[in-house]
Amino acid sequence: MRLTGYISLLLFCFYPGLYGQYDYRVLDWKSESTLRNYLLQDMHKQYDIRREYLDEALVSETKLLEYQSECRERYLSLLDCNFSDQPLNAVVTKHSIFEGYAVETVIFESKPLHHVTADLYLPDLPGPHPAVLMFSGHEMTSKATESYVQTAVLFAVNGFVVLVVDPISQGERVQFTDQKGQRILRGSTTEHTILNAGASLVGNSVVAWELSDNKRALDYLVSRPEVDTSRIGCLGNSGGGTQTTYFIAGDNRIKVAAPCSFVAQRERNFELTGANDGCQHLAGEGANRLEISDYLIMFAPKPILILAGRYDFVDYTGTVAVYDELRKVYEMLNAPDRVALFTFDDGHGISSPKRVAAVKWFRQWLCNDIGEIDDISYPLPGEDQLNSTVTGQVNSTFSGEIRLQDYSLSEALELQTARETFAEVSTLAEKQKKIKELLAIDAKTSKLYVEYKNEIQRDGYSLKKIIIRRDGEVPLPCIIYTPMTQHISDTAIIWIDPENKSRIALCDSLIAPYLNGGMPVIVADLRGMGEMAEKSEDNDPKYYNREYNNAMLSIHNGRPLPGQRTEDILALVEFMCPEGITGEKCVKIIAGGAAAPSAYFAAALDKRIMALESYSTIESYIEILEQPTEKDWYSYVIPGVLKYFDLSDVKSMRPDLPVINRDIRIWQSTKQ
Repeated sequence: MRLTGYISLLLFCFYPGLYGQYDYRVLDWKSESTLRNYLLQDMHKQYDIRREYLDEALVSETKLLEYQSECRERYLSLLDCNFSDQPLNAVVTKHSIFEGYAVETVIFESKPLHHVTADLYLPDLPGPHPAVLMFSGHEMTSKATESYVQTAVLFAVNGFVVLVVDPISQGERVQFTDQKGQRILRGSTTEHTILNAGASLVGNSVVAWELSDNKRALDYLVSRPEVDTSRIGCLGNSGGGTQTTYFIAGDNRIKVAAPCSFVAQRERNFELTGANDGCQHLAGEGANRLEISDYLIMFAPKPILILAGRYDFVDYTGTVAVYDELRKVYEMLNAPDRVALFTFDDGHGISSPKRVAAVKWFRQWLCNDIGEIDDISYPLPGEDQLNSTVTGQVNSTFSGEIRLQDYSLSEALELQTARETFAEVSTLAEKQKKIKELLAIDAKTSKLYVEYKNEIQRDGYSLKKIIIRRDGEVPLPCIIYTPMTQHISDTAIIWIDPENKSRIALCDSLIAPYLNGGMPVIVADLRGMGEMAEKSEDNDPKYYNREYNNAMLSIHNGRPLPGQRTEDILALVEFMCPEGITGEKCVKIIAGGAAAPSAYFAAALDKRIMALESYSTIESYIEILEQPTEKDWYSYVIPGVLKYFDLSDVKSMRPDLPVINRDIRIWQSTKQ
């Protein structure tokens, strides 16, 4: 994170043996799972409501169609994007002939100067043919992955035109490359997740980007004279199964589908394994009561085959649960034969039995043919024959290539005018309302309860451990310092360190100046921080975020972490400066890292905050878009925030508020 322009303060913290031995921990349970448990309970409540709605819809066909329509409306509102209809500028770069089929390599523009690479498999038979849009999983080889090539060939020799697409960040479409076109990150799941963080800030998502690319791919497919446009299906494996699931809910041109090695209950996935890759989540799905089942329900009663491995890491119990819901839906729509689950005793991937089942399913519903399919060995093209570009990457082939991260940054900068207009035409109350909406802050706050743990006396002050509670919310562990003086200041200090409150508590040189001035000081851990931080091993390092699971689950639930932490800060303000007792402007907040933006939002909402100091944080959300490969950005993400506010806009809501940014570096020593 950038620290240029900050006031620097280098502190060496020496503490005697007694202080070093003091246990600053407040909570007496294994608190690293506290926030996760809270978020899971919130999610379960949302899905309990969803189950009630679905049960009510399954009473009649009319109600089920209403449910289906409402799901689609919520889905499209979450996508919040306009799909391009610009010229594709498609080019066929190679044509290779094999036994029973041919392959053409294709490049087209899904958006201006944003290229998509794909392979088109053509049957060695007169057309027009039914067609298949095929989506690749997360392998970096993408469309050239052997099992995908085998699947495409099996479809082609059985009379289908097949278009296999490279998704963003895979195959020839890696977004983060060096000057030679070589990727600089570990793989597609990392790229997707990093890209999604930046896209979220402008109200976009990798889901929407992939959907947009895939719609343009279908536009190209149906433009081919070899294709019967009334008979189009789609399938994909793993991450391609994700794309299939989202795609069939948003494009009516698809008549048959077969997602593989993806379909399972979102609710169980979060509970069992945590968040998936950034390309597999839409912000607010839980808050909008959308389960994986619902995207398939939106496709009903068109024929759909779920392909699964009994021993896949994708939760098979969750797969069966989705299928059971779909059977009820299709039965109510008088189409029970149009939904099926094919399970093979293997793991992840589209193995031979699964691709044979897929071809049979597509032949049945697009060709009225229920004959057997043989997966015999056919000559396969090599990766060099499947590459559409000369260099192997669009970034190095096209000098003007615009990457997804470039689009997100450009959109954020273009939104500045909208932010300025919103600031000019909106009253303070309207801005505060929008903040509460974006951060999902509940206007109805419950009463505070304080649990006092213990108290000790030190030279000139007392130290108490306390837990601040609100009904239904995460408890906050705190340490409060009270000066032993006759002249207690009207100003209180709230200090929130992103690492742990004990880091501040152990440093007398940080706290002493305030205590000497008669100011009470409270150091606190916000939810997910300090005592409640997840263990590092609980979050896969490929996601570049030490609290990825909690951040993504919060976004899924419609309550981004910065908003929850803003509520925590407001609770601390209420405790230190009760409304109606001490009046206005009685609290100074010092906050670091991901806690600092929440402090800015809290100050915009609560006039009792009289001053702010921040450190080791961002000054603008634009920094996230300019430096996308830095770690822990999801801790800052508020979906769509840049449509209305950057941090400077939030600060400007309080022109009376002194704000100082400092580079506080704490060097601690146990020397006596």
